[in-house]
Amino acid sequence: MTDFFNDVISYLASYYEWLVALFPKIILSLVVLGISWVVSYLIKNRLKIILNRKIDDPLLSRFILRIVKVLVFIIALLLILKILGLGGAATAIWGTAGVGAFIIGFAFKDIFEHFLAGIILAFDRPFRIGDIVELDGNKGTVVALTMRSTHIKTFDGQDVYIPNGNIIKNALKNYTIDGFMRHDFKIGLDYGSDIDQAIEIILKELKSQPEILQEEKSPSVAIGELSPSSLNLMVFYWLDTFDKSINAGTVKINAVRNILNALDQAGFYLPGDIIELKSKPGSSLSDFAT
Repeated sequence: MTDFFNDVISYLASYYEWLVALFPKIILSLVVLGISWVVSYLIKNRLKIILNRKIDDPLLSRFILRIVKVLVFIIALLLILKILGLGGAATAIWGTAGVGAFIIGFAFKDIFEHFLAGIILAFDRPFRIGDIVELDGNKGTVVALTMRSTHIKTFDGQDVYIPNGNIIKNALKNYTIDGFMRHDFKIGLDYGSDIDQAIEIILKELKSQPEILQEEKSPSVAIGELSPSSLNLMVFYWLDTFDKSINAGTVKINAVRNILNALDQAGFYLPGDIIELKSKPGSSLSDFAT
């Protein structure tokens, strides 16, 4: 019986010595864990400020913050295992994670491709929420940037979700990234009209509309084409896309109406297309009616 108690005491003493030897490593591991938490907190707050400037989509911003936080704690865990003398376990965990990531990445390579493309778009900033863009043959307003796709609403009301990988690989047109967008329309004049006077009237009417930009982005008029029945002038003007109170459609309607009225009052004739009908002997005008 005495031998049994001596064995138990000896066994407990060996564990006590092991705990005493391990105690500094445990303290150091707790210190590393605390430092990693502080570092994670500081990085998260700093990155949050940067992401709020760069990303308009809160979903993507939160996702990136979670990834950074998890990566910091994974590094801290591997370091703690190393401190505790469990380097072999850390290596095994790292190796298993690498193999698992490779298998998952291969199986879902398209999803990861679009996800990484979304991160690139978020930081590269080729467009913002509300910009008018043309992506993958679709023109509309950017509604959201998610982890997998970019959501745009076309001008006819359709919601289009374009995979981010497609946007990275193809050309992208952004019509409003600098806050300016040019609009135009065509005015046809009768041949023999005073072109200089017509241009003066058109520019005067455009400058009278407060929504249309002046000075550096002042409106302009150019000869577009010489059609069979009219001399066509191309009218160009710019709008501030950052001013959400401006309706581009309303501005164009007002501009066209005011210019037509002013030209009409000045005695300009605005012809339409002329269709020439030729009749053969034995035919009548009723033959052309359909």
